[in-house]
Order: sequence, then C-alpha cells, then structure tokens
Amino acid sequence: MDKETLHKEIDLIQGVINRMASNSFLLKGWTVTIIVGVLALTKDTIVTSDVTYFALILLIPLCVFWYLDAFFLHKEKCYRKLYKWVIENRPTSNEYKYDLNYKRFENDVDSIAKIMRTSTIGVFYGIIALILIGITTYNIFQ
Repeated sequence: MDKETLHKEIDLIQGVINRMASNSFLLKGWTVTIIVGVLALTKDTIVTSDVTYFALILLIPLCVFWYLDAFFLHKEKCYRKLYKWVIENRPTSNEYKYDLNYKRFENDVDSIAKIMRTSTIGVFYGIIALILIGITTYNIFQ
C-alpha cells in the first residue's frame, strides 16, 4: 500500500468530517441569531407587543435545528469511525478503498436521539427551550 493513496483517502474523509463540524457550528449560530432576532423585533413593535406566541412558534425551528445538529454530529462520528478503520486496516487490505459510505458504522455510534440529549447539544438547545418556555409562561400568567 502506498502512503500517498492512504493520505488521499484519509484527506477525503477528513474533509467530510470538517464539513459536518462546520455545519453543526453554523446551526448553533443560526439558532441564536433567529431566536434573538425574532424576539428583539417582536417586543413592542408594530408586529406585536405580545411575544408569547412568537416564543412558542420559535420552539419549532429550535427543535428542527436541534435535530439537524444531532444529525450532523451523528454523521461526523460515523466518519470518524470510518477514518479510524481506514488507518487501522488500509495497510493490510484494499477492501472498501475510497468508499465514503458510513452506513456500516452507524451501529457503532450513538443514535441521533441519544446525541440530542448529550451534555453539549442537550444543554445548549435545552437552555434556549427553557428560556422560550419561560417567556411564554411569564407572559401568560402576567
């Protein structure tokens, strides 16, 4: 096995891993931007003076971004397993050469639902969800 081929293959996998990590980072940024922007624009403006409904509606994109973030992290973990497999097995085997299909590693990583509840993603989106629910509750009982 020549090292140049191995390096090209792991570079391809590393590129995918970097894109998944970048997507996850961008989703967090968009989540904060959209929620803060909508809440800032709805408070005492011509749109409405009651942010209750907007806070509830914002839970929908929050859940979508939460799921997408976990989805990208799941795929990133699958590709990390693929990367590790290539490093360990490529010197002795040409099986799955340049195959970027991560499906065979999906059972080796946590499910998307479990990733959604991890300390990093769960806390980030959970705090935002609690804030939105708190705004709604405060405005209903005020």
